[in-house]
Amino acid sequence: MSIAEVYDFRAPRQPLVPPSPPRAPENMGALGRMSAMRRSAIETWGQRAYEDDIIKGRFFGHASFILNDPDAIRHVLVDNYENYTRTPAAFRVLRPMLGEGLLLAEGRTWKHQRRTLAPAFTPRAVNTLVPHMISAVDDTLADLQRAEGKPVNLREIMQRMTLEIAGRTMFSFGMAEHGAKLRDFVMEYGMNLARPHFLDLLLPLGWPTPQDISRAFFRRRWTAFVGELMTARRAAGKNDDEPRDLFDLMVAARDPETGASFTDGQLGDQVATMILAGHETTATALFWALYMLTLDPATQEQVAAEARAASASGTFDIEHLKFTRAVIDETMRLYPPAFLIARAAAGPDRLAGQSVASKDVILIAPWLLHRHEKLWHEPNAFMPSRFMPGATSPDRFAYLPFGVGARVCIGAHFALVEATLALAKIIGAFRVELPDKAPVMPIGVVTTQPDRSPQFWIERR
Repeated sequence: MSIAEVYDFRAPRQPLVPPSPPRAPENMGALGRMSAMRRSAIETWGQRAYEDDIIKGRFFGHASFILNDPDAIRHVLVDNYENYTRTPAAFRVLRPMLGEGLLLAEGRTWKHQRRTLAPAFTPRAVNTLVPHMISAVDDTLADLQRAEGKPVNLREIMQRMTLEIAGRTMFSFGMAEHGAKLRDFVMEYGMNLARPHFLDLLLPLGWPTPQDISRAFFRRRWTAFVGELMTARRAAGKNDDEPRDLFDLMVAARDPETGASFTDGQLGDQVATMILAGHETTATALFWALYMLTLDPATQEQVAAEARAASASGTFDIEHLKFTRAVIDETMRLYPPAFLIARAAAGPDRLAGQSVASKDVILIAPWLLHRHEKLWHEPNAFMPSRFMPGATSPDRFAYLPFGVGARVCIGAHFALVEATLALAKIIGAFRVELPDKAPVMPIGVVTTQPDRSPQFWIERR
């Protein structure tokens, strides 16, 4: 029996509305909000945040603004972006892991890094990295075949796979030797140091908090480990006939204006940024996509049919994966990897008719924006058709899975190619089911993470 006989892909059907956390009561006090923020920032937003264009509040002595108005978002992230910097809390939480890499650099340092790295992330450069991606995904498929008939933790498997892709695309070697230690670093930081404490939010950046002291000790161990990875890559070398990797591209990169290359310290921060920002966010997006497809079997079968058609010639043609890419896009709408963009005003400004003072806090939350009732039809429903060719495109400033403007994620194309290839190959090879019917809830801690890792069942097609 053909897939088309089982599922009529064109027939109208009720869209899936996946589970989501309850919205906060509007009268939640400061202490309740602080307690909820420690668990998940998503739990601090009430119904108004999904309906209003702008919400003004107070945040530790300064005004705060939640922006859901695309024009105001454009002003902050594009038109006047130099007036809005990362908040002190963001620097405290992210700098120990990412150092002065591209994600956190400011001013001239950021411009130098962006200009220098840009050639390594063009579509043409990313295409040279696709063989590394495919080899890591195929190894994961082989592991899944051996696990068939047993419950599998797809959250952990996606983390391992994307870490392997990060290792191979960065260094041309697998992460068998270093992966466990790297994952331990990530888990240690995420569990103990990534959540902001009260003093992290209250004290000026130059005043160290107890958490900052712990983060500094962590930073020393972490940078030493990244140095070990770079030393191993240099010792291994590469043959001329092997595909280039990101380390090649970053070592060879030169600022087009000054001709300057990266120092070893700068290169280490870029390596840390690309590995961490790349593998964890993509693993999380793939987990949520797989979760959506277990809840929506008809859409899963449509992805499987497209994957078979894309590989019919013997090679895997990503240009034919339009629907799979739409599934990824819709997944990142409902579960944006970066659920919150926080900025602090460097100087006075006006936003949507409101006066903004220096040090006021601007919150642009893709979690809210992507589910806003004025901006989306059936905002809580999983509908990949929104992103298919010919569909009405969302407002450019209403859909921000990778940010927007000058500081848009430099690895966006890389991540989309990786996620689309991986999802198509996994669903093309296996039918995925989730016997555990208890809902998996998103929590906002650095990324939009699941509150638990359920056991999935897989069956070869």
